[in-house]
Amino acid sequence: MVSMMLTGTRRRLSSWAVAVGLGLMVAACGNSTSTSNSSTIKIGILTTCGGPFAAFEQESFSGAKYALIQSAGGKSQGASPQNGVSGASVSGHPIEISFGCSDATPDKALAEARRLIQNVGVDILLGPLSGDEGIAIANYAKQQPNKTFVNGTSGAQQTTLSVKAPNFFRFGGDGAQWMAGLGTYAYQTLHWRNVAILGEDYSYPWTQAAGFIGEFCPAGGKVAKRIWIPLGTTDWASAVAQLPGGIDGFLLLTGGTDTVAVEKEYATRGGNLATHMLGGSSVMDPTSFTVGKPLDGLAGGSPVPLGSTDSAWTSYVNGLEGAYPATPKGSLAGSLFTGLYYDGMTAIIQGLKQVGADLSGNQSKFQQALSGLTLSSPNGSIKLDSNRNAILPNYIVEIVSQSDGSLGFKTIKTVPNVNQTFNGFFGPSSSPSRDSPSC
Repeated sequence: MVSMMLTGTRRRLSSWAVAVGLGLMVAACGNSTSTSNSSTIKIGILTTCGGPFAAFEQESFSGAKYALIQSAGGKSQGASPQNGVSGASVSGHPIEISFGCSDATPDKALAEARRLIQNVGVDILLGPLSGDEGIAIANYAKQQPNKTFVNGTSGAQQTTLSVKAPNFFRFGGDGAQWMAGLGTYAYQTLHWRNVAILGEDYSYPWTQAAGFIGEFCPAGGKVAKRIWIPLGTTDWASAVAQLPGGIDGFLLLTGGTDTVAVEKEYATRGGNLATHMLGGSSVMDPTSFTVGKPLDGLAGGSPVPLGSTDSAWTSYVNGLEGAYPATPKGSLAGSLFTGLYYDGMTAIIQGLKQVGADLSGNQSKFQQALSGLTLSSPNGSIKLDSNRNAILPNYIVEIVSQSDGSLGFKTIKTVPNVNQTFNGFFGPSSSPSRDSPSC
C-alpha cells in the first residue's frame, strides 16, 4: 500500500489528506512511519493554516493538488478542495504528499520544513506562502543540498536576490515584480502625485512597496508617509487614522483578514476605495469580497491575469472549477495563491518527467532540469534567471461587479518579461525595508 503521511500538524489538516498510489493512510498527529516503496517520490506542501493568512490555506493547497490532477494523472476524490487526489505518478513513480502547517512566521515555517525534510523524509518541498518564511526556508535549503525546494508564494525579494540557495527555485517571482506597472498606472492613468503606503510590517510588503516606488517616484511621484503595522494586529482603526490628509490616494499592502479590516474601516470613514486606494497583490484576492460594493473599481498588481479572457487562463479556470465544483465560482481561480502553488507543482512534475523521476546524485539532474525549464503557465511563459527566480509577465487587475451582482476581476494591463532587478534598479545589495528604497 502506498500511503499519505500527515504528522505533527493540526488535527483539522486531516481533511486535506491526499492519497496517492493504491491507498490512503492518514496520521492526524504525532509521528508515523511510511509504508511506501523506494520508488515513491515524496513531496511536502507547506502553507499557512493559522495566523492572518489562514484564509489562503484552501487556495494554495487546491492549486498544488489541481496540478497533480492535470499533469500527473491524479483523480479528485470529491467535489471540494478538501477532498484528496488519488493515483498521481510520474514516469511510473507514485507521488506521495505530506502537508505542513505554518502561521506566516519564519520560526513556525522552519520547524515545519525541518519536520517534513528530516522526519517525514520528503524529497521535494513546495512552499512556503509568506515573505519572512521564504527567507528562512531558502537559508535552510543551503543546509539540505540533496533536497529540492520550490517556492510557493513567498514574495520577499531577499529570498533569491540575496540568499541564492542553489537548490531553491521560485517560478512565481517576488513581490516587487508583482507590482510592475502599478506605479506607472498610478502616475499616468490616475494622475496621482502624492501618496501614502499602509502595510504589514515585514519583508513582503516592504518588497511590494519597493516595486511601486521603483516606478512611481522616478516618474515624479512623492510618498508622503509609510505606515507599517505589525502582523497579528486586529484593530486597524488607528492605522487608517494615520493616513495623512492632502494625498491623492494610498497603496494598501496587506493580506487576508488584515485587508478586510482596513477596507471596511476606510469605507466606514467615507473613503472611496475605488478612486483613492490601490491594492498590493494579496489585496487583490476573493477573500476580501465580503467588503462588497465599495470594492467595485479597485485596481492593483498581480502575477496572475485575474479575469483574463486569454484561452490559456480560461482553460485553467474552467479545469479548476470543474475539478472542484462545490467551491463558489471564482473563489479559487481568482487567487494568486492557487495559481502560483499550481505553477510550482506543475514545474516539479515537468522537471521530474524530464529526468524520468531520477533523483539520484543529490537530485542534481532534477535541479538542472528545473533551472532550464520554460514553464508554459496560465499566467504566461515563465523562465528562471541565474538566481533561479522567475522572469514573468505581470498584470494590473481590477475588481468589477458581475451581471449577477457578485464581484469578480478583469485584467486591464499586461507588463511582459519582468525581471527581479527591474532592469537594474535592484541588485544583490538591495534590501527593501520600512524606509528603503527612498523616493
